[in-house]
Amino acid sequence: MNFVLLVPLFLGNLKPMEIVVIAVVILLVFGGRKIPELMRGLGKGIRGFKEGLNGMTEEINRPVEKPGEKTDATSSASGKDVDK
Repeated sequence: MNFVLLVPLFLGNLKPMEIVVIAVVILLVFGGRKIPELMRGLGKGIRGFKEGLNGMTEEINRPVEKPGEKTDATSSASGKDVDK
Protein backbone atom coordinates (compact mmCIF):
# COMPACT_ATOMS: atom_id res chain seq x y z
CA MET A 1 0.00 0.00 0.00
CA ASN A 2 1.21 3.46 -0.81
CA PHE A 3 2.41 5.49 2.20
CA VAL A 4 0.73 8.63 0.85
CA LEU A 5 -2.69 6.98 1.15
CA LEU A 6 -2.13 6.27 4.85
CA VAL A 7 -1.22 9.83 5.80
CA PRO A 8 -3.67 12.74 5.54
CA LEU A 9 -2.91 15.21 2.77
CA PHE A 10 -1.64 17.95 5.07
CA LEU A 11 0.98 15.54 6.45
CA GLY A 12 1.99 14.21 3.04
CA ASN A 13 5.19 16.25 2.82
CA LEU A 14 6.47 15.40 6.32
CA LYS A 15 9.24 12.89 6.79
CA PRO A 16 9.00 10.25 9.55
CA MET A 17 11.58 12.03 11.70
CA GLU A 18 9.59 15.28 11.53
CA ILE A 19 6.45 13.41 12.64
CA VAL A 20 8.39 12.01 15.62
CA VAL A 21 9.58 15.49 16.57
CA ILE A 22 6.01 16.82 16.40
CA ALA A 23 4.79 13.91 18.57
CA VAL A 24 7.50 14.62 21.17
CA VAL A 25 6.59 18.31 21.26
CA ILE A 26 2.91 17.42 21.75
CA LEU A 27 3.89 15.04 24.55
CA LEU A 28 5.93 17.76 26.25
CA VAL A 29 3.22 20.39 25.90
CA PHE A 30 0.23 18.33 27.03
CA GLY A 31 1.88 15.70 29.19
CA GLY A 32 1.38 11.94 29.13
CA ARG A 33 -1.79 11.95 31.21
CA LYS A 34 -3.66 14.55 29.17
CA ILE A 35 -3.09 12.98 25.74
CA PRO A 36 -5.52 10.02 26.22
CA GLU A 37 -8.23 12.50 27.23
CA LEU A 38 -7.53 14.59 24.15
CA MET A 39 -7.61 11.54 21.87
CA ARG A 40 -10.83 10.29 23.51
CA GLY A 41 -12.47 13.67 22.89
CA LEU A 42 -11.20 13.69 19.33
CA GLY A 43 -12.59 10.18 18.77
CA LYS A 44 -15.99 11.19 20.15
CA GLY A 45 -16.00 14.23 17.90
CA ILE A 46 -15.15 12.19 14.82
CA ARG A 47 -17.78 9.57 15.75
CA GLY A 48 -20.41 12.30 16.15
CA PHE A 49 -19.44 13.81 12.81
CA LYS A 50 -19.76 10.41 11.08
CA GLU A 51 -23.17 9.78 12.70
CA GLY A 52 -24.34 13.19 11.52
CA LEU A 53 -23.03 12.53 8.04
CA ASN A 54 -24.76 9.13 7.91
CA GLY A 55 -27.99 10.70 9.16
CA MET A 56 -27.78 13.35 6.47
CA THR A 57 -27.13 10.70 3.81
CA GLU A 58 -30.17 8.71 4.98
CA GLU A 59 -32.27 11.87 4.90
CA ILE A 60 -31.17 12.64 1.36
CA ASN A 61 -31.78 9.07 0.14
CA ARG A 62 -35.20 8.73 1.81
CA PRO A 63 -38.06 8.71 -0.72
CA VAL A 64 -40.16 11.86 -0.90
CA GLU A 65 -43.72 11.57 0.45
CA LYS A 66 -46.64 13.11 -1.35
CA PRO A 67 -48.76 15.51 0.73
CA GLY A 68 -51.47 13.64 2.62
CA GLU A 69 -49.78 10.28 2.12
CA LYS A 70 -48.79 8.46 5.31
CA THR A 71 -46.02 5.92 5.50
CA ASP A 72 -45.12 3.56 8.32
CA ALA A 73 -42.29 5.87 9.39
CA THR A 74 -44.65 8.84 9.68
CA SER A 75 -47.30 6.98 11.62
CA SER A 76 -44.79 5.39 14.01
CA ALA A 77 -43.04 8.72 14.52
CA SER A 78 -46.31 10.36 15.52
CA GLY A 79 -46.96 7.60 18.06
CA LYS A 80 -50.37 6.71 16.65
CA ASP A 81 -51.31 3.29 15.33
CA VAL A 82 -52.94 3.35 11.92
CA ASP A 83 -54.52 -0.11 12.37
CA LYS A 84 -56.49 0.74 15.54
